[in-house]
Amino acid sequence: MANAPLDQPPKRLRLATYNVEWFNGLFDDEDKLLADDERSARYKISRAEQLASIGIVFTAMDADGVMIIEAPDTGTHRSTTRALENFARHFGLRSRRALHGFVSETEQEIAFLYDPDRLSASHRPMGPAPGEGVAGDVPRFDGVFSQTLNSDLPPEQIRFSKPPLEVALTDRLSGQHLRLIGVHAKSKAPHGARTPAAVTRIAIENRRKQLAQCLWLRARVQTHLLQGDALVVMGDFNDGPGLDEYEKLFGKSGIEIVIGPDSAPEMQMLDPHAKMVLGRKIGVAPTSSRFYDLSRKRYFEALLDFILVSPNLAPAAPVWRIWHPMDDPDCWRIPELREALLAASDHFPVTLDLHFSGANGAGPNRAGNVP
Repeated sequence: MANAPLDQPPKRLRLATYNVEWFNGLFDDEDKLLADDERSARYKISRAEQLASIGIVFTAMDADGVMIIEAPDTGTHRSTTRALENFARHFGLRSRRALHGFVSETEQEIAFLYDPDRLSASHRPMGPAPGEGVAGDVPRFDGVFSQTLNSDLPPEQIRFSKPPLEVALTDRLSGQHLRLIGVHAKSKAPHGARTPAAVTRIAIENRRKQLAQCLWLRARVQTHLLQGDALVVMGDFNDGPGLDEYEKLFGKSGIEIVIGPDSAPEMQMLDPHAKMVLGRKIGVAPTSSRFYDLSRKRYFEALLDFILVSPNLAPAAPVWRIWHPMDDPDCWRIPELREALLAASDHFPVTLDLHFSGANGAGPNRAGNVP
């Protein structure tokens, strides 16, 4: 990237993705914070303690925009945006305006909490709406995707229980346009299995559905890349290279499908943490989540949360960071932040810093449908 004029220093834009475990359980039916001594979904942590911890983490990140995974529910009486804006107001966050897309079938939504003084954002889904379009179209994420997952079977109809959130974004400071896609892919955990055979069957079926969702995402990514859009895909993929033995049955992990490592360089998404583990047989690997295994009485970690960027954002000098309290020295050195990261969720935030300069930013000023 060419050096910016002295009177126009690079303008850092910080985006984050953060899966906040059962954030919904911290609000009442009027979307007010439940900052009390009742137990949260976190082990031996009260709702007040979890809320305070989440507030500390959000304050420390100081992100211009956060893609929140497992955001509070939207329903008959509840509102994702109202709950998040109440949360932001309570903790005095500058990222204080919430954006929500298609409603989830679960109590876990995908939402974008952002600083309206810095960013302009709108929900801009692509693809034909359910019941519209023609064969071969990549449907909107609240629709149905027909995909052949087994050559011996007819195409399967795939749905997202948590439809991805598509955001058209403008950085008011640099004028840069971006497209964001917030993702919470299907879990592969064999919930409800009672026998070893059921565990295997459900795990394989869930992986098939997760991979199908990632094929759908990849199709949307390709559309953006062909248009030259500046694209960021971020969230919890519930998957990563080499995470389970069933990956051998399908050839690739879901995150690899979305990245497109076999495509031409200009059609590949970038994430240094994913690159570290792609093709790795043994050695160090980054992690973004920490789970307790009751049967083994131990904590286990995995890389599940990613921020993928399009190649045309490379001139913006992207910097990734996983806010892991035991792996990140700056997080470890601040006891309050370290403890908050452990108490707030079973996932840790991932941030991306982009550096834009000049009136039109550092890279192609494209984002498909601009707000």
